Amino acid sequence: MTNAPAQSRLFEPARLGPLDLPNRLVMAPMTRNRATADGVPLPMMVTHYAQRASAGLIIAEAATPSPVGQTYPNITAIHSAAQVAGWRRVTEAVHAAGGRMFLQLQHGGRVGHPDTSGLTPVAPSPIPLPETIVTPGGHQEAVVPHELTVEEIASTVADFAAAARNAVDAGFAGVEVHAANGHLLHQFLAQGTNHRTDAYGGPVAHRIRFVVEVVRAVAAAIGPERVGVRISPGVTVNGIEDGDTDRIYPALVAALAELGPAYLHYVFADPEQPLFRQIRALWPTTLVANPVLGWGGPLPADGGKLKGEQLLAAGADLIALGRAFLANPDLVERLRTGAPLNPVRDHGLMYVGGEAGYNDYPTLAGTPVPAVLTSR
Repeated sequence: MTNAPAQSRLFEPARLGPLDLPNRLVMAPMTRNRATADGVPLPMMVTHYAQRASAGLIIAEAATPSPVGQTYPNITAIHSAAQVAGWRRVTEAVHAAGGRMFLQLQHGGRVGHPDTSGLTPVAPSPIPLPETIVTPGGHQEAVVPHELTVEEIASTVADFAAAARNAVDAGFAGVEVHAANGHLLHQFLAQGTNHRTDAYGGPVAHRIRFVVEVVRAVAAAIGPERVGVRISPGVTVNGIEDGDTDRIYPALVAALAELGPAYLHYVFADPEQPLFRQIRALWPTTLVANPVLGWGGPLPADGGKLKGEQLLAAGADLIALGRAFLANPDLVERLRTGAPLNPVRDHGLMYVGGEAGYNDYPTLAGTPVPAVLTSR
């Protein structure tokens, strides 16, 4: 008699704050530009997320906490009644399909443009994005952002807290504070974008202050057990340069740990990196790890399963996958059974709107998952 192979830990249940997760696979937050110009989720988003409700947790795409935080056209937001109502239709559909959702809160900072938001972007220092940015009229040169005053920083912190309350009102189990990938909170952390000389710039203790204040305010608004934080140590997207990655992140993680959030989400985590091991040792609650899978190139045939298992063995608790979930509504079942995965057909469809490359990927049964509540 041969012994059956042990089941992967990816399919074990887990606990996250108030949530019981049926598996350890997380659908990572991914901007898809399928909202209205005013940031209201469209019916196709209801279908998209409900199709993927078998994930242990869905972290919904970045939603801006204020108008000035908008990055690109047709991204979602969570600062108006209409936006809350639109997101509520999404969460109702996901809950009806048995799923669980957090919402990522993202302020773009200097990653924005007046042609998109109608406002001058803001940042810790008046240093523009060193590349063009997509606007409704196409690619434009980035503008010099307005340097936030101390009073405006306090107002931005309050915006995050209000957005978190809105997210819970919309039916989300919690929120993920986006402090990664070159957006506003990351801009305060990084030496390349933060040239301030006041209490929010300079030494490490000053540069982490804004992020800590945001997370503290969000935790006070909805409870720390409903809060996650996303970080991306060493990532250079959106022209970001940490400058002192090995110093800033241990200090940040230690300070955040005192606030007791439900999870930390580590982008492009490498189990061989000393910093990953250091952060795992510092972080007392759930660690969500997003494996390095070569953005811009083809996904591995297993969608990241092997690297996810390696991260679990190295101390991660949950594994966040992105493109594999985009192309496979039933990703959990495919990985569980060893079935082949749909490839991402066309990266050019990721950010252009419409159903193509969004809701038309087939399940193992060979047909797209039925639409859910799209008429509401």
